[in-house]
Amino acid sequence: MTDRAPTDLDMLERLARGRRATRHFGADPIPAGLLERLIDAARWAPSGYNLQPTHFVVAMDADVRKRLCPACMAQAPILEAPAVVVLTGDGRVADRHFEDVLAMDRQAGAMTTEYEALLRRVVPLAFARGPAGLGWLWKATLLPMVRLFRPIPRLPAVHRNFWLTKQVMLSAMNFMLLAEAAGLSTLPMEGFDERRVKRVLGIPRWHVVPVVIAVGYASARMPPKTRVPLDRVLHREGW
Repeated sequence: MTDRAPTDLDMLERLARGRRATRHFGADPIPAGLLERLIDAARWAPSGYNLQPTHFVVAMDADVRKRLCPACMAQAPILEAPAVVVLTGDGRVADRHFEDVLAMDRQAGAMTTEYEALLRRVVPLAFARGPAGLGWLWKATLLPMVRLFRPIPRLPAVHRNFWLTKQVMLSAMNFMLLAEAAGLSTLPMEGFDERRVKRVLGIPRWHVVPVVIAVGYASARMPPKTRVPLDRVLHREGW
């Protein structure tokens, strides 16, 4: 019996199992154009209503990373890694992208007339925050009562940061796996002051910043990572 050729699943599984947070980076530069290629692929992650709220702010200049470092709790990888990618979620994405997304999907033949009509009803209801941004209050008050009688999802108008974080992290995982495939190492960071990161990089106030990722080449071989047994986290047909 001949050896089975590796499949795409085999390779992706190896990347998922092997990727781990890298604490120290070498000074080797990232090849020109590689980061842009990775980001271009990472942005194809799914997003709610296809609104694509995720933005990528790339900091490669040493002076910028030096100013960013205190906002990231003075973590050494901010200075060591040749690049830091800050992923943000646009809180105004429904206003900015909705019509463009509909137009692109129509042109690509990716949606039916019926689905477009559905989106035109659902998206304003889900995202609109009303005059002076206070429209979410009635939704926050009314929805728990409606939920007693019928299923109601969390609405971005009420839980905007929660919704944006979910969208951004889908792209973030894509980005980190792509970086691993390219031979790069990554460190996703939660330890940062969001307001100060936004101030250093000029990120608009209506964006959220769920994660900061240092990117480069590991300076040393990383030890293996561990996981609890599968049977402790896998639940079949219910909890």
